Amino acid sequence: MTDRLTIRQPDDWHLHLRDGAMLRAVLKYTALQFGRAIVMPNLRPPVIDAARARSYRDEIRAALPPAFAGAGPGSKFEPLMTAYLTDSTDPDQLEDEIFTAAKLYPAHATTNSAHGVTDVAKIRPALERMEKIGLPLLVHGEVTDHEIDVFDREAVFLDRVLTPLRRDHPGLKIVLEHVTTREGVDWVRAAEGPTAGTITAHHLLIDRNAMLVGGIRPHMYCLPVAKRATHRVALLEAATSGDGKFFLGTDSAPHPISDKESACGCAGIFTAPNAIELYAEAFDQTGRLDRLEEFASLAGPRFYGLPVNQTRVTLVRGEAKVPARIDVSDEKAVHPFRGGETVAWRLEFA
Repeated sequence: MTDRLTIRQPDDWHLHLRDGAMLRAVLKYTALQFGRAIVMPNLRPPVIDAARARSYRDEIRAALPPAFAGAGPGSKFEPLMTAYLTDSTDPDQLEDEIFTAAKLYPAHATTNSAHGVTDVAKIRPALERMEKIGLPLLVHGEVTDHEIDVFDREAVFLDRVLTPLRRDHPGLKIVLEHVTTREGVDWVRAAEGPTAGTITAHHLLIDRNAMLVGGIRPHMYCLPVAKRATHRVALLEAATSGDGKFFLGTDSAPHPISDKESACGCAGIFTAPNAIELYAEAFDQTGRLDRLEEFASLAGPRFYGLPVNQTRVTLVRGEAKVPARIDVSDEKAVHPFRGGETVAWRLEFA
């Protein structure tokens, strides 16, 4: 049994940092663990152009704790900015060097997606430009039709939207984010052209029972929702397979406790405080801890055409307590995944 594992510093290829007080409260947890992070653009207002992206990047950099300005963990954290696609996105904006990727939110699919795309046909010019310049398309893969069961929305999206899109744009880099189903795993594996999928720690560790058994548990509610245990098994197999088409994307999404524990609770699970430790736990459960570095540190940079991080981090077997709450302001706090409980691994910096 391995009790220590040293790997290249990982990157988070799907992260929500929010802005304002929430950003200042949560950023340090990601910056301590990850060298880079793809930062989601679904703010209010959304990050739809280069000027807004630069402003948001400046806000993120300014929110780093003063201790991170020197040497040591967190000092080299780099936020990678994404463009929020709308029906009227200007393709010229996507050529700006500020953007590492662009995000497709189907309108009303998830948090702050009201300005999202209503019909993929309306963003064909943007997709053509992205294909030409090599800018990756990051996809929230769910249909929003009310008649489609929430547990089937990913699979239906693959058939109706993503398969035709992949066929029509064979050179476009596509990432199916937060894969939650066996169908999603199979689609990524079979897709031709530059295709990848990110997998969250929470979807590796829980199924829908965690949200629904013993009462409604709002802090286990996310979109896409956790599915049956059979889908979780498929995700574990994909993540730990060593297949470079799958890599780490936490989709860590903080919401105030008051917004989660409400009549219409917000979707999102906040895993940032112990993200890499949670992935280590999932990989350890399958006996494939030796494949964590490929998934967490190597496959993502390879897909994005970026260098791997030179810093190394060490995971040590041993229980670590997760804080029950993280204060955002005098009135607001966030409840992390496993808050008040323990995780099975601790992070050290080599």
